[in-house]
Amino acid sequence: MSFNRAYAVAALAGLAMAASSVVAHAQTTFNLADVLPESNFMVTNVMKFADEVKAATDGEVNISVKAGGSLGFKGPDQLTAVRDGLVEMADINISQQVGVNPLFGVEGVPFLVSSMEELKAYHEFVRPVFEELAAQNNQKILYMVPSPAQYVYLNVEVDDIEDFRGIPVRGADKNTVDIVSALGMSGVAMPWGELIPALASGRVKGVATSATSGVDGKFWEFMNYIYPTNHTWGSNMVTVNLDAWNRLSPENQAAIEEVAARLEPEFWEVSRQGDLDSIATMTEHGMTLMTIPDDLRAAMVDRAQQLQAEFVSRVPAAGEIVDQYKASR
Repeated sequence: MSFNRAYAVAALAGLAMAASSVVAHAQTTFNLADVLPESNFMVTNVMKFADEVKAATDGEVNISVKAGGSLGFKGPDQLTAVRDGLVEMADINISQQVGVNPLFGVEGVPFLVSSMEELKAYHEFVRPVFEELAAQNNQKILYMVPSPAQYVYLNVEVDDIEDFRGIPVRGADKNTVDIVSALGMSGVAMPWGELIPALASGRVKGVATSATSGVDGKFWEFMNYIYPTNHTWGSNMVTVNLDAWNRLSPENQAAIEEVAARLEPEFWEVSRQGDLDSIATMTEHGMTLMTIPDDLRAAMVDRAQQLQAEFVSRVPAAGEIVDQYKASR
């Protein structure tokens, strides 16, 4: 073999080895769909998760966060989008997936859980169910984070359950509207974009939502009192399509699972702190955080029992979960 030919063969072999090395260490990019804006703490969490996954996998797995619904999927579309492989990952509002399976609404049973500590206990029973439902929809849950606590905002003081009667109160979804209506208020289903004009015109005189939303809406311009009802709870879950997941190396899968398990408790605290900071902001602007008397809370819980029963009747599989949780308390 001539020198030139030998040199060419050696060069080609070197290029092939280099190419195989590049393939072995090629970066995998997963798009992650999120309907929330970049300013939302859930998106901030996802971005931190993405950064730490990239570091933990030595840059081999890159999660590209697409916030603000930029991929065109609406909230209720997220689960099926990941299921069908239209996007590799998503940050999913769990309660919005009840159209796929009504069990996804089991976190929102009215007045079942009264604090984030109780929610952690409830998740011992709920999370395995959600993981099974996710698997049935071709995806894996990496972590779950609750939304902040829920409040009812009013411009009148309430000492007795009858004081709620007839007050038009906005709820973001049917579950919330049903809850405030059961308490005697006049529940009004209304998207966020219509809320501020409705408060300004007096069409609604109260709102049931989180403290972070209270700051976003500058509720101090319309209402005076904050009632910590904790009437319902909900969480987001970050999931990954199983076909995409199974293409990753076992080492990268383990690294991602470690990051998710390590960050999840931190993300819960982000949610808790966001609630505390938002309450502080509203009180600084003149609103009053009320204490709900024991007899009033007992009356509220009592009125919610019918809604709990209706949910279990409508979603029989939820009955065992709720019973197991109540038995553990």
